[in-house]
Amino acid sequence: MRWLPDWLIYSLAICAILLVMFRLDQRAETPAWSPDEFPGAGEFLPPPSVFDPEILVEVEEAAPGLGTAFVINPEGYWLTARHVVDGCEKVAVVVSRGRALPAEVRTSQFADLAFLETEPVPGGIALHLAEGEFLRGQPAYHVGFPQGRPGEAASRLVGRERLLARGRYSSEEPVLAWAETGRTWGVDGSLAGMSGGPTLDAQGRVIGVTIAESPRRGRIYTASPASIAQWLDVARVEAVGEPTAPMNDRNYFRRADQLRRDMVVRPVVCQTERVEGRRPLARAS
Repeated sequence: MRWLPDWLIYSLAICAILLVMFRLDQRAETPAWSPDEFPGAGEFLPPPSVFDPEILVEVEEAAPGLGTAFVINPEGYWLTARHVVDGCEKVAVVVSRGRALPAEVRTSQFADLAFLETEPVPGGIALHLAEGEFLRGQPAYHVGFPQGRPGEAASRLVGRERLLARGRYSSEEPVLAWAETGRTWGVDGSLAGMSGGPTLDAQGRVIGVTIAESPRRGRIYTASPASIAQWLDVARVEAVGEPTAPMNDRNYFRRADQLRRDMVVRPVVCQTERVEGRRPLARAS
């Protein structure tokens, strides 16, 4: 495949970082939260219900921007969020400075998920999609490129909610809600740019895709494992990968850095005709 010109990659990356600031209340600190204070911690996650709380997300018009993707099959299959790449004229995965892989895009119609197909790449992360094994209060680690820079956040599982997307496209899907418990140094304000990044469990397996945040509530929302499994089946893509090393609240930033260095988690650049716009982590109200 052809490499994109250096000037285009740098221009898009700079624009993405500037444009990724969007209409979310900024916060410099994560709300304090302890599993001991959370009712139901240690209980198995219940199945989806019509009584699950609903959250409304505004999907803005397609515009140049930056998101995150991760490899699930070394043949060149990457998983990301639909709102990161939907409506883009060109999409590329930046694998190193000045080097990007043009990507073919397939988007889901029932969830905020998309596949990117590039030339073969090394590695891949194992998926763990057995929702019946999930426990309220279990830890998770969100990896990506918030505001265009490497960064990660830690969280604990709160429960299920139902995400209603409105705007550029409309959809409804079950999602998992996580209470943010920490970030690595230097990751302040919005997590915009982390959209499409992997959410990993303590064993280093992917258990979700980061798709939205609610700063006021201190919540991060991820596509449900069931939605991911369904999308794999519909798109006929086989997940092939290995778990990263075990993760915990003391080492997750090192594990995340290794995933980025191994080119398993990388930035995604969206190009459109518009010169102004945003490519945010979806806004939950």
